[in-house]
Amino acid sequence: MRRSLICGAAAFAIASSIAHGQHAGHAGARAIPLELLQRPVPIRTGIGLAPEAVTTASAEARAFYQQGLAHLHSFAWIEAARSFHTALRHDPKLAMAHVGLSFAFGGLASTAGANEALERARTLAASASPRERLRITLRGQQLQAFAKGDDPTPAAGYRAALDKALAASPDDVELLLLRAQAEDDFASSEPGTLPSVPFYQRAMRAAPDQFAARHYLVHAYENAGRIDQALAEAEAYVKMAPAVPHAHHMYAHGLRRVGRTAEALAAFRKAEELELAHLEAESIAPEYEWHHHHNQALMAAAYRYVGQMQTAREQMRSVFDVPAPLLTEELAKRDCPALLLASGSIDEGLKAAQRLTTHQLPLLRAAGHLAAARIHMAGGQLKEAGLASDAALGELRAARPGAGALAPALRLVQGEFFLRSGDREKGRAMIRQGVGELRADLGPDAWSQTLFEIEALGLAARDIGDWPLASELADVMRQHDPLYGGTSYAGGRVAEQRGDKAVAVKSYQDAVQRWKNADRDLRDLADARQRLAALTAAR
Repeated sequence: MRRSLICGAAAFAIASSIAHGQHAGHAGARAIPLELLQRPVPIRTGIGLAPEAVTTASAEARAFYQQGLAHLHSFAWIEAARSFHTALRHDPKLAMAHVGLSFAFGGLASTAGANEALERARTLAASASPRERLRITLRGQQLQAFAKGDDPTPAAGYRAALDKALAASPDDVELLLLRAQAEDDFASSEPGTLPSVPFYQRAMRAAPDQFAARHYLVHAYENAGRIDQALAEAEAYVKMAPAVPHAHHMYAHGLRRVGRTAEALAAFRKAEELELAHLEAESIAPEYEWHHHHNQALMAAAYRYVGQMQTAREQMRSVFDVPAPLLTEELAKRDCPALLLASGSIDEGLKAAQRLTTHQLPLLRAAGHLAAARIHMAGGQLKEAGLASDAALGELRAARPGAGALAPALRLVQGEFFLRSGDREKGRAMIRQGVGELRADLGPDAWSQTLFEIEALGLAARDIGDWPLASELADVMRQHDPLYGGTSYAGGRVAEQRGDKAVAVKSYQDAVQRWKNADRDLRDLADARQRLAALTAAR
């Protein structure tokens, strides 16, 4: 999942706070106890280097501060907070530890926590160095830019302040990282854009032994569709921070995109192994760790990709019933009903969708209604599908401003409804628009979700005999991911329908090969084999 070091409330679809000082997280999700964020930690190894100088007479405070900073750069928000709190036990006047806590609470989507920590840093600014006072000021400007994400003026002022600071200290790594991230849209949750790359590259040249810039470059290159470059940086990240689950997870991202899916699954499993071992050793419930939820969801998608649907379902189930600490991971649970539907478990998929419709958050309730509409349409229940779609629309109106996250999904459900109810031109137009919107998001999560979405729409088009649309969607799948077995299968179906036996045979052969490790009862694989045998026998 994409996470920004500088994320605050504006980086998430809903605001959140620390309620009475007890926890961090967002409404309707798993609250993280403040006690957990304050637990002492030992010095870790294998997490990478982040040796920023800070003003303190305590070597221990300095070491724990730098450890907290390293955790921030890997989006390990809980461990970062614990490290900064431990640093403050060694030196209660270490202002930069409170700045670090401001970033950690920002990562946990707690606007109140981020601002409160910054205020504590300001009370200690008199004993800090000029550079540290500048960092405190910059963090304040950054939070203001997030708070006014739709107003470009605070963001422009923040960038100008960073540029001025870098003119005086051109090789300051942390300033370069902040300046890179300032190129991102403050109103968006999508960190890592091409304009940020030159600043990350400067940071790498200034400190080639530090991992942070490489990690952020993975995200930037992924979001630009430069997968080979992202993979190279992810491999370097793993080598520099081998004990960090997120490093292995990011490496899996790239491996999956270049067709090295078996290696990707191994990397996802390594991330899981490291994470669960750490959580058990520290007596931390897995539901408190956003990355555990995220890794399980993407690992489920990877198993689905290779046709191992049973394992994919097990991975998804491991987090579906547990509230996640952040909205993004909660929203990923909408993949569960779609996965169950794709595996042929219609009743179970509908139950999962209906469970989402009872969620505390209107955005998740909307996601559940959209999933239910899809499942009803697959079962030929158009009336029920229409009612579910209307219910989703009502929830999205209540979910503003976060409703945009599900706008393409709503459009696609409505498009499929029109398609199935006889208004094919309107349905096709809405499907084309929705697919275009999904494909515009190049992030790793969206990439697999979009692939499976197009696959499901192609199945719907074939079911109702709309072969022109089925052919169009098969072409889009080829553009999106030519290496997926489902892409070959969809191409085979449309080729066979138009009488192109040679292309159909080749496509089915490719599907069988690409699903060579799939479940034996995978529906489309079994169908591909039967069709291939029939076409070969008829030659």
